[in-house]
Amino acid sequence: MLTTSRKAADVVYIEKIQDWIKEFLGNPHPKLGRPGIVCPFVPRALRMDTIKSVVIHTEGLEESQIADLVKSYRTQFLMMEPQQGDLAVYKAILLIFPDISGLLEQTAVVDRVQQQLKPFFVEEGLMIGEFHEHNESPGLHNPDFRPLRSPIPMLAIRFMTESDLPFLSRTSEEPQVRMRYLNAYLQQMSAINKDSKALAKAHAALQIAQSQVASVALNAKLVGENSSMPSSRCPVFKLKHLLSQQLHKMVSRHC
Repeated sequence: MLTTSRKAADVVYIEKIQDWIKEFLGNPHPKLGRPGIVCPFVPRALRMDTIKSVVIHTEGLEESQIADLVKSYRTQFLMMEPQQGDLAVYKAILLIFPDISGLLEQTAVVDRVQQQLKPFFVEEGLMIGEFHEHNESPGLHNPDFRPLRSPIPMLAIRFMTESDLPFLSRTSEEPQVRMRYLNAYLQQMSAINKDSKALAKAHAALQIAQSQVASVALNAKLVGENSSMPSSRCPVFKLKHLLSQQLHKMVSRHC
């Protein structure tokens, strides 16, 4: 496994993550919810030695400075070999943050940086995932499984794969954001497999997001038009007035 570190002592953190990769990600788990190992890409990536570990010391840094550091690794990842072809999906960069303690309020920094930078990476066909011991993201096949819990807080950068669609189409995201993610996914995956079921699902999810954006725009237009009407002609005003009258009658009967 490739390593980059400014201190010899950082080897301890790298080795701890290496052990976790081999023992957790590289093995089956009873709560996984499907056959096989937790991350199917790990064994071959380990054999190819294409997982690069980087220890980043954040003591004294503002959150924005941490985000800027992480952003710089997008270009580094894209320059790493293999850059193209079937083997490119086996490479990854792991950014390890030993100065961020296991306290919930500190690991939240990792979550916020990941959420902030996700569009920046996705637009290049990449994924950036947050790992720490408080991560509550459920497994795809078992909601009680927590696959993103690691012994040290870190962010992982890798190429997008077909199975990433659920992470890019979550309805908890704003529809405009989902549209960006899904367009990037379709662009990336169409070059690999134009007939996959995942692509059909992505197109369907994109249509839903687009319709939601259009609905919001239409509602905003209607509200704007109604607000410019005299109150006596505004349908919203009339409805509110009617409801007020009905409520007044109900109160009068019972009081």
